[in-house]
Amino acid sequence: MSVANPEPHRASRSRQTNRPPSTRHQQQQSSRVPLRQLLRVTSIAGGIQFGWALQLSLLTPYVQELGIPHKWASIIWLCGPLSGLFVQPLVGVMSDRCTSRFGRRRPFIVAGSLLIAISVLIIGHSADIGWWLGDRGGVRPRAIGAFVFGFWILDVANNMTQGPCRALLADLTGKDHRRTRVANAYFSLFMAIGNILGFATGSYNGWYKVFPFTVTSACNIDCANLKSAFYLDVVFMAITACISISAAQESPLDLPARSMLADEEMPGQSNSEQEAFLWELFGTFRCFPSTVWIILLVTALNWIGWFPFLLFDTDWMGREIYGGKPNEGQNYNTGVRMGAFGLMFNSVILGVTSVLMEKLCSKWGAGFLWGLSNILMALCFLSMLVLSYVASHIGYMGHNLPPDSIVVIALVIFAVLGMPLAITYSVPYAMVSSRIESLGLGQGLSMGVLNLAIVLPQVVVSLGSGPWDQIFGGGNSPAIAIGALAAFAAGIIAILGIPRSGVQKPMVFS
Repeated sequence: MSVANPEPHRASRSRQTNRPPSTRHQQQQSSRVPLRQLLRVTSIAGGIQFGWALQLSLLTPYVQELGIPHKWASIIWLCGPLSGLFVQPLVGVMSDRCTSRFGRRRPFIVAGSLLIAISVLIIGHSADIGWWLGDRGGVRPRAIGAFVFGFWILDVANNMTQGPCRALLADLTGKDHRRTRVANAYFSLFMAIGNILGFATGSYNGWYKVFPFTVTSACNIDCANLKSAFYLDVVFMAITACISISAAQESPLDLPARSMLADEEMPGQSNSEQEAFLWELFGTFRCFPSTVWIILLVTALNWIGWFPFLLFDTDWMGREIYGGKPNEGQNYNTGVRMGAFGLMFNSVILGVTSVLMEKLCSKWGAGFLWGLSNILMALCFLSMLVLSYVASHIGYMGHNLPPDSIVVIALVIFAVLGMPLAITYSVPYAMVSSRIESLGLGQGLSMGVLNLAIVLPQVVVSLGSGPWDQIFGGGNSPAIAIGALAAFAAGIIAILGIPRSGVQKPMVFS
């Protein structure tokens, strides 16, 4: 669609601001967005993360109980990075240009929330679906198929929801970089709340008593607990989504503004509506200054560090601390529940750190703080490796439960990791948002570009986990060792490469 050229003085002013009129108006109003409104908008992060916490604590053990070998569990999780690779950037561009009367971001948030509810119900009932389709015995291929289908839909829905949520925060805060950091810290805070509730739910083994109908011929007590937890997830997601979208108060993007956005948002790009999405996505890279490239590099290394831990945390506790195996006695299940309990402590520390985030960034600088958090993360992963070695040489494996001292140290490591995790969930998004703002790129697209730096390393880690198992003889230690090296490299690059220009006077919360 072609648009008539505006008068010369208006075109000049538009190029200076590099924003369509409706977007400029939103930015002028953004400084007056009350913090209590940001709290309500970011509450949806609690609902999203509640489901993520259940995934992280319960699904890796669950897929092995369905009959999938440990070395292939990471391949199942590959759907998350792959969906994020394409879905979040695409949804970001679409939400930047959405002209719905309900706003640009909210339609995608609602659609994503509905898909999350549907997918968790499929996952929770995968064993029953397999039974109805004829599964019998230890390996249940039809249940695995239903689980993988639901899991892929869940990860698509999570990416479809989180990207517009982050972009909405950037829309509301505009050029106020300190408030952008505060908004992302609130997002991180609600992620912590969702984690606490999710991991507490995952660590409780009595949900089947609350929902006794969940125990079926195909679904034992552990499966019924998973199914019941996902029922709670649907309810919590619905409540937080309603609170968030009712507080957003978005203004629709009108058609003239949409045309100007297509013309101005991408320097060096034509005005054609038929421009290919991938050309637009990769065209953004030409605009990035060196600092943005460093942020993307640190993000990639950071997530190479995080992904093995987030994938195998409770499995590590069940296997390498409690010495159990799936479907072989109670030690493994006891370890998984203890791992979920440790992740609940992790989330408490995550929440406390999120509350203190703005003060920490103001004092130390966002880049320096991010670097220190990565080094702390590397030290925690090294501690996990040492603890695994000590536990394997004490002699209790296969005979008794681990000594209390071993369990306490593992729980402390999980808890301390909450500090770097809070920074990971907040600082890079705020840093990219504030730097992309000056380039005139849409916030939805910028969040999609950052997501590429998150998901590409996860694809590499997922594909590499199977060969690592073959080379190193199984277990989680090889992946955790790679994560420690990547986290240490990320910390050094962040400290040396990101300017400490983020050191500012503390923000007055009013």
